[in-house]
Amino acid sequence: MQNEHGQGVSHATGDSVVPQKVQEKVPQGLEEGLPDKLHDTSATGTNSGSSTGDKHTTHALDGGAASKVPLGIQKAVPEKLERALPNAIHDTGDKK
Repeated sequence: MQNEHGQGVSHATGDSVVPQKVQEKVPQGLEEGLPDKLHDTSATGTNSGSSTGDKHTTHALDGGAASKVPLGIQKAVPEKLERALPNAIHDTGDKK
């Protein structure tokens, strides 16, 4: 059964080099952030890069471009963790 973070099931729709047990334990956003050639989630329709209607989003400026953290990880972690990182690493625009 899937929890609120998308864990408990795999979201791969095609081939994947990620072990099945790992797919089931990681957040959906992390799965979708992997390149489709490694873990194909393209047919789910949630891998388009749009955050409209997607609860997995980044809080870094410029759609995640103001961060050294890979976009898939930005989308997978809780907002509180993103905002705790220094702006030099992950710029959310927050004054720290």
